[in-house]
Amino acid sequence: MTGTSGVDSDQLMELLSVSLGAYYGDFTVAAASENLTASQGKTLNVLRRGPAAMRALATILTCDASNMTGIVDRLEKRGLVRREPSPTDRRVKNVVLTAEGERVIDVIRGKMHATRAGLDRLSDEERDTLHSLLERAFTSRPATPRPSA
Repeated sequence: MTGTSGVDSDQLMELLSVSLGAYYGDFTVAAASENLTASQGKTLNVLRRGPAAMRALATILTCDASNMTGIVDRLEKRGLVRREPSPTDRRVKNVVLTAEGERVIDVIRGKMHATRAGLDRLSDEERDTLHSLLERAFTSRPATPRPSA
């Protein structure tokens, strides 16, 4: 071959589907062991990165804002999150992970044995490469093309 890959986007999408299915299955079982739904666990996972507005959480978790309110209400009742006014817009409420919420999401991540076993099969170099590729594919924003003049 002349530098072209034998793997096409459809094959990669299928492998991502299988991989994400395994990850979310593992995550759901670990969250349930802490008496949380998958949506509640995902919310804690997102908040591990930092506080987020309710609307932003709904967007990230692809759920209706009213569903997000119920999820946050239940997490707040358990002392895993708290709402506080946004420092830049007092009309907006940010959701913040509490110390107990941090502990619970760390426990959930620690119980994800199948995911950890899969990642542990990779060498340090392979993990670095996977991290770079996933970051490039899913978190980096491509430059917006400029219209031709």
